[in-house]
Amino acid sequence: MASCCNSCATSAIALPPVPRSSMSGSGTLSRVAIVGASSLRGKELKQVLEDRSFPATDIVLLDESVMAGTLTEAGGEPTFIRALEEDSFDGVRFAFLAGSQLDAEQSWRAAQRAGATVIDMTGAVAASGSAEIRIPSIAATLPAPARKDGGATDLYYSPPTPVIIAATIVAAFRKFDTRRIALTLFPPVSERDQSGVEELEGQTANLLSFRPIEQAVFDAQVAFNLLTAYGAESKLDLADVRNGIARDVAQYLGDRAPLPAIQLVQAPVFYGYAFTAYAEFGSVHEMEQLEPSFSNLGVKVSDSSAGPPTNVSVAGENEIQMARIEGDPNVAAGVWLWGVADNLRLSTTNAVRIAEGLVGKTTN
Repeated sequence: MASCCNSCATSAIALPPVPRSSMSGSGTLSRVAIVGASSLRGKELKQVLEDRSFPATDIVLLDESVMAGTLTEAGGEPTFIRALEEDSFDGVRFAFLAGSQLDAEQSWRAAQRAGATVIDMTGAVAASGSAEIRIPSIAATLPAPARKDGGATDLYYSPPTPVIIAATIVAAFRKFDTRRIALTLFPPVSERDQSGVEELEGQTANLLSFRPIEQAVFDAQVAFNLLTAYGAESKLDLADVRNGIARDVAQYLGDRAPLPAIQLVQAPVFYGYAFTAYAEFGSVHEMEQLEPSFSNLGVKVSDSSAGPPTNVSVAGENEIQMARIEGDPNVAAGVWLWGVADNLRLSTTNAVRIAEGLVGKTTN
């Protein structure tokens, strides 16, 4: 990287001053670092911090060395991404891990040694066994499980969108005599970051032009198709993704609620995590009994005059959105759900809400 970029890259994002009246708790502004700032999730996280007026003095953008010096912007002001180094977390209060698992594995201990509270969005820290998984939107109904050692922690795991969706459905039905829940998830290609988006875009254009398609990410045709498995040469196995989601859901729920059955179908969409779920109860319940339990958890349930949510309609929205719950035509005590969430927005908002809870800043 050129020397001029080295001097510029030391800059961090200066956020507008946060009025003291908007804060509670310690009232102290916090320095924040985002590891994986160039990823789709990292970019969305930066935007969510700004949109929610998180009480930060500045935000340090960090990424692998190849991205160092990349010009970006925040709040309309130019800034640069810095390379990950041992002293990158000096003075940092919160370190968000939003990039790859490899970057997270290489940086979370350095952040912890520097005294930062680590909020991992990659799952790398969760594998250490010392991170506390949190979903603030359902904490009042289904709190985070107690840590085995019973002590305090500075390591938190903010789970991905499908885990939040699954846990929210279980939490909403917890007070009912639920016999089973089966959940089918439709992940968008943006779950594979920018490379997944570019591959679907390229495949779509090439197929319409009758040209060969690139398959570097999925090793399969994603465009105009549905997949229950990726190709053999794909770096990621869809079955492994499914198992990871199921593991995180089981970790959060423990033995406090029935575990849902989970299936994944890769959809040819860029953004928005859609799902359909079937729930069966020990007795018949009216929809008017079931739907408020979702609204109480911050889920937006469509009214009768509005159509069901779509991948397009949820773009930029913080919450899960659902259509009206429908009964099954053959099973009197069975119901069907359809919903969608902005996969990047929901997961990053969850991470920021964890940090807000730790500084005592109350927001929706």
